[in-house]
Amino acid sequence: MTADPTYRGFALDAETALALLQWQAEMGADEPCLDAAIDRYDLPDRAEIASAAKPAAQTAAPKPRDEAEDLTARAETMAGAAASLTALAEAQEAFDGIELRKGARNFCFADGNPAARVMIVGEAPGEEEDRVGRPFVGRAGQLLDRMFDAIGLSRMAVDAEKALYITNVLPWRPPGNRRPEPAEIAMMLPFLRRHVELAQPDLLVLMGNTPCIALLNQQGILKLRGTWATAFGLPALPMTHPAYLLRTPLAKREAWADLLSLSARLEGGGAS
Repeated sequence: MTADPTYRGFALDAETALALLQWQAEMGADEPCLDAAIDRYDLPDRAEIASAAKPAAQTAAPKPRDEAEDLTARAETMAGAAASLTALAEAQEAFDGIELRKGARNFCFADGNPAARVMIVGEAPGEEEDRVGRPFVGRAGQLLDRMFDAIGLSRMAVDAEKALYITNVLPWRPPGNRRPEPAEIAMMLPFLRRHVELAQPDLLVLMGNTPCIALLNQQGILKLRGTWATAFGLPALPMTHPAYLLRTPLAKREAWADLLSLSARLEGGGAS
């Protein structure tokens, strides 16, 4: 039996389906719902479930420590030992616990001026970033450059006051540009934390849902954007990702308001 490629009369290819799913996540939808309602009065009683599971629980062998926890602990050790950004990049590139590195073409560590007051944290490399080996160089990156240029900031600037430093939560491209998985974020978080410690920016800009999940343990970027928070002990401003702005041009007005908020914070002393 062949699947119907239409939904209510509209063609629904894989790219469209992914865009719709990402839009729902950006709107704050974080739980899937079934097509039909569940009659919870018809479900087994919790006591019956617990009683049925009890014999199995008594005979079950103790679970070994989760492999992901071991890998995250190893990442923390490697990141903590790095005394410079160069050493950190080498350590992160050498970390073999994350499967993404096997399918990616290039390692994308950072771009811009490491002495910048503003550090932008994105999600993960896309196709163009994977090809070049630098974050934010595709269409979304070009829009990002124009956005920050409008408030006098550039990744090319030598002056730290006018410079940007850019990285991602993940340095490897996920297959098909899928969203990073929680285990992948957890493994890369020690490297990102050390990255921020070594760069010592005044402010962080969290571009999209993934950095908000990683640094704030929150998601729903359309609700979070524009509201200052604290991440790694620094002021952090969530903003909508430039890729979202390319799909939703009307959202550029809110993004401009966020840029003005960032500019005012910098003029007022940054970390105060």
